[in-house]
Amino acid sequence: MSAEPREDPVEELVELAQALRAHAEWQASTGATGLERASEELRAERQAAVPAEPAARAEAPAPAEPAARAELSAPQRPEAGSPPSPPAAVGDRPAAAVPDEERARRLQLLATEVSGCKLCQLHEARTQTVFSRGTSSSGLCFIGEGPGADEDAQGYPFVGKAGQLLDRMITAMGFERDEVYVCNIVKCRPPENRKPTPDEMAACMPYLEKQLELVEPSVIVAMGATAVQGLLGTTGGITRMRGKWRLYKGRIAVMPTFHPAYLLRTPRAKRDVWEDLQAVLRQMGRPIPSRT
Repeated sequence: MSAEPREDPVEELVELAQALRAHAEWQASTGATGLERASEELRAERQAAVPAEPAARAEAPAPAEPAARAELSAPQRPEAGSPPSPPAAVGDRPAAAVPDEERARRLQLLATEVSGCKLCQLHEARTQTVFSRGTSSSGLCFIGEGPGADEDAQGYPFVGKAGQLLDRMITAMGFERDEVYVCNIVKCRPPENRKPTPDEMAACMPYLEKQLELVEPSVIVAMGATAVQGLLGTTGGITRMRGKWRLYKGRIAVMPTFHPAYLLRTPRAKRDVWEDLQAVLRQMGRPIPSRT
């Protein structure tokens, strides 16, 4: 006897689809919603009609939904006002960190290179370039806008009245003055202490990027809108940006805050800055000294 011919699974699926479509159209015309639960017999027929998947394929995990894939693959940005999460723990140095002696040698070579820089017009009126002060031993770096008259005369950043206030801020945080690395977006004094132009900042940024690569800070305090704009390429005002964590190159935590020169003109803003500095200390895992 010859076996009875089996029904074509594809044709059966087509019939099922047509039946479901007709049922859905009937529900739409009558105002009903949803589909009736399939009977056990219908489920069994569907299961028998669909070829079984290979065991290895059946065990493979289902593909992630688009939103889940984006969440897994896209870099996580810190929420405004919340500490970011750099890849390495805050305060840790990379495994292949440059030895202190070699770091100091490379920074000195870079300072020498900067001293002869003529990439923008700021070199025309400078007395000397202003490279940096302090060390990177604490993992903390302060970055300002550019040198003023006192800095241009002495060759070090933040040595005038604004610098004296910055020193008090550093001390209030529990650091020694030379434990903190201090530098500026531009290395030459802009005439009349004006804001550096975008071209001037762009010409000087490679030097700052090399500095930060060698210094390896775990946290940067960006003082003033120009410092934030130079570091991160933003265009917003400092009042709106201060106190909200950002990331430099996706790995170094940046805290925008007011410039000490602004605090000299607006003493009431000191409370805001102290709140920002406390957030920095928490990010670094350091205690917050009591202010007496």
